[in-house]
Amino acid sequence: MRITLFSSKPYDRDSFVAANPKHGFDLHFLEARLDRDTVALAANAEVVCPFVNDDLSAPVLEALAAGGTRLIALRSAGYNHVDLAAADRLGLPVVRVPAYSPHAVAEHTVALVLALNRRLPRAYNRTREGDFSLHGLTGFDLYGKHVGVVGGGQIGATFARIMLGFGCRVQVYDPFPNPELAALGIEFVGIDQLLAGNDIVSLHCPLTPETHHLIDHQSLARMKRGAMLINTGRGALIETPALVDALKSGQLGYLGLDVYEEEAGLFFEDHSDQPLQDDVLARLLTFPNVIVTAHQAFLTREALAAIAATTLDNVAAWRTGAMANRVTEH
Repeated sequence: MRITLFSSKPYDRDSFVAANPKHGFDLHFLEARLDRDTVALAANAEVVCPFVNDDLSAPVLEALAAGGTRLIALRSAGYNHVDLAAADRLGLPVVRVPAYSPHAVAEHTVALVLALNRRLPRAYNRTREGDFSLHGLTGFDLYGKHVGVVGGGQIGATFARIMLGFGCRVQVYDPFPNPELAALGIEFVGIDQLLAGNDIVSLHCPLTPETHHLIDHQSLARMKRGAMLINTGRGALIETPALVDALKSGQLGYLGLDVYEEEAGLFFEDHSDQPLQDDVLARLLTFPNVIVTAHQAFLTREALAAIAATTLDNVAAWRTGAMANRVTEH
């Protein structure tokens, strides 16, 4: 059985090849991003394996179905980039990797918190140039600070537990409170209370119509002045232009992004020899209290291995008629 992987990088090839002996699939790796212009490259592939920034709109799905594709095997947890109604109409089942390593994303979130707080990029660049002064590098103790977590799923819960270990008071906003977290002393609150009462706010919820632009001008204004905002969830959770005004005014004190609303066609590629065309991102990168990483929170050996194994297991289950981890339209 032929599986075509779009947007694949060397680390994808390594992890999928290592997981494949169990199944013996014919793996075909493409660096190209899946969209209307590249969909023809999937011809004769029964299974197409896209990543988070691939285009799975109705026209692309229609072309895939016409070319012989019978399964969409996402190698991600998120599926907001898939037109599920069109997939259902075309008889194209969609499966995903609901969990791989919550520790990978949660730990990267903590890395952003620490790097922003202790101003590590500035300190690193300074000492590399022989400047060992400390002015402008003052941080704060994490111990005793208030941390708000939006989304209490596996990643959010893991991040919350880590912050408890720093001695933080943790609040979580989630429509479905987790009793295991509550037993640890974590308080479940409404979104307005969480935004207003915490020194650090971290986003770990899925992107849905309800959470699209959850953070906008109004919600940023409700946050504690000078607070830190971290997003390792989905880029469109934040109305990105609103961040610039909040940073300029000092309402937002620190910003850490591993995802970006307009990252498709930008992230995962080297554009260092070209002018940055995204004016909003270019403006964000001028702030000394902003760190942007290029959607790398998932990138650990353990997570890559789990993603490859689950994806191929999903394909194997589909082949036997026992569908696993199928995504359905709500």
